[in-house]
Amino acid sequence: MKNILVPIGTSPNAHETLQYAVDLAAEFASRVYVMEVFSVTSGAGSLTNISKRVAQSGKERLKEVINKVNNKNVEIKIATYNGDLIDGLKEIDAELGIDILVIAPRSNDIKEELYLGHTSGRIIKRTDIPTLIVPKGTKFTPYKIILTAFKSGILKRKRILNPLISIKNKFKSEIHLLLVKTPGYTDNDLQVNTALMDISSQMTLTEHATTYLGILEHIQAQHPDLLCVFRRKRGVFTSLWEKNTIPKAEFSARIPVLVLCVKKD
Repeated sequence: MKNILVPIGTSPNAHETLQYAVDLAAEFASRVYVMEVFSVTSGAGSLTNISKRVAQSGKERLKEVINKVNNKNVEIKIATYNGDLIDGLKEIDAELGIDILVIAPRSNDIKEELYLGHTSGRIIKRTDIPTLIVPKGTKFTPYKIILTAFKSGILKRKRILNPLISIKNKFKSEIHLLLVKTPGYTDNDLQVNTALMDISSQMTLTEHATTYLGILEHIQAQHPDLLCVFRRKRGVFTSLWEKNTIPKAEFSARIPVLVLCVKKD
């Protein structure tokens, strides 16, 4: 895990998310990039000069956020992008190769009942970069138990698991698999990928109306330090990934959540 990217929004708690990312980076000797996106259109006078001024203003704000954290000798670099957030994330990923994004569940300008707001939801929905969602105020601690939950054990590409494997190897984590049978499951869904089985220490098969209900039950029973789920067209949170916001009534977690993207089922 070489490169960690933290998109910085307008939240006054942005430094907490960055501190978590820095603490994680210190464990892996990773580099951290903090990123701010702005939008200056061609109709705004002298585009070049305005873009430079806005970019410089963004950099100064990022420096203020960086100054609030203990960098633990981790290299922190600043990246700014003029345009859409998702385009910016994809561009920096193409240029640098981002191993993981670290984001907060929601920004400060949306309703409290939302787990993922419009911005964080778009990041999860529209990028293929592994993303770690860190609840506000969470302090980094090594992950001893990782609950990996899914409704289908089919994974066509082993490399999807690379972030999970890296974390397991670094912290000697126990990975507990949770396969939740929901209405309409198929026999193929019960065929768990061998690479996933190889890194796990135990597997539980349960049956619930939704995958989230199965997760809730086992979070309470196992007290994991990290929850890992998959985003795909059909899977753990099929309906959730179709929208940019996720209400807490549909999904919420008080522990960090690692979202791994399955590009094709």
